[in-house]
Amino acid sequence: MIPLPRHRLPALTSWFAAGAAGTAALPEHVRAHGTGQWWADRADAPRALAVSCAGHVLLSGDPSAVAPGGLAQFTTSHVVASARFLPVLAAAFDRLVPDERMVYVHRERAVAPRPPRGVRVRRVTSDDALALAALWPDSGWIHSSWGGPSALAASGHAVAAFDRADRAVAVACAYFAGDAYEDVAVATAPEHRRKGLAHACVAALTADISARGRTASWSCARANRPSRLLAWTAGFRLEREYTHYVTGGAPRGTGADIGHTAGQGLVPAQATPRMSAKTPV
Repeated sequence: MIPLPRHRLPALTSWFAAGAAGTAALPEHVRAHGTGQWWADRADAPRALAVSCAGHVLLSGDPSAVAPGGLAQFTTSHVVASARFLPVLAAAFDRLVPDERMVYVHRERAVAPRPPRGVRVRRVTSDDALALAALWPDSGWIHSSWGGPSALAASGHAVAAFDRADRAVAVACAYFAGDAYEDVAVATAPEHRRKGLAHACVAALTADISARGRTASWSCARANRPSRLLAWTAGFRLEREYTHYVTGGAPRGTGADIGHTAGQGLVPAQATPRMSAKTPV
């Protein structure tokens, strides 16, 4: 597939669900905030369309218009697509791991815990860009859907817990901000976990999302019990379940025969190491 300029985009409602919760809000987020990339099998009258952002990919259209080699840019990605795309996905990658996911929607009011002494929970502003850039190791994913710490800080879509030194020790943000739903992600510094900071940040963020006239949603793996528990405690309730596919290994060549390779790369979820994803923790 080839990159598609934003000014060449077809009407998105013909390709992706409008006003949907969870990762399904990704196309609206990319369109509105200028992050990510659009892809198509061809520039004029595309038959297949993809949108990617922060390691997540949504595919739509006619799978027969997509060659396995055209998906090489989506290795080590989390792909949402209908079952019709499975043969070409399995032909394109050495590994294709199904991952059962759950989407929650904020429906109940919940009382957030009081932050510990010396910690303040507040909305992130553009002045906090350096604090977001200086987060703990392996935390950069939290601002990747916005294109970096400065963009997230300026977005008005994040809340953080700051210690006495004004260091961000927990961050919650609208990871994919759609037209009707904003999908929430949260991360906490390892040494500050189990203090209620994630819950406090999520509560403040959901209030902001509601004030914007939207609804907070929450996406996580079925196997991520801590994330599911936090979602429930924060007032989220299960909306739907689905499966996305984690691609891995070296992309196969353009000459792969879909008819013979379909299913060969599809392996059980436990057969490959867990990958980073937009999974609140």
